[in-house]
Amino acid sequence: MKEKTYIFEMEMRVRDYEVDCQGIVNNAIYLHYMEHTRHEFCRRAGCSFPEMHAQGIDPVLRSVNIEYRRSLGLGQDFVSCINMRREGARFIFEQDIYALPGRRLAATAEVTVVCTENGRLSRGDILAEAFAAYL
Repeated sequence: MKEKTYIFEMEMRVRDYEVDCQGIVNNAIYLHYMEHTRHEFCRRAGCSFPEMHAQGIDPVLRSVNIEYRRSLGLGQDFVSCINMRREGARFIFEQDIYALPGRRLAATAEVTVVCTENGRLSRGDILAEAFAAYL
């Protein structure tokens, strides 16, 4: 099977406070990993959240659909990956987390983000411009 390619990848390591008494990552922590990856992707794409907010532009989470495949454990390295597309006013992030070594799928999610401008829902054209190279 051909390996999937992504527009952005980020390696991380499971920290001690992210695991439960079973020694595995708590389910909600995967959402933190994915959010951190989206924020880092945006920062590297030139979209600083503080700068956007100062201009009245706020990307906000609309929905998350996540499927857990395998547990990550304490001290384990993993890679968090992103692809994205635009559907009207929505930006859809396809996110996968792979356990290392071996790049085994741990979690997969579809994350929908919309954009507000000065507190009102917008089409997100400013974000689309910033992400033009990735859409």
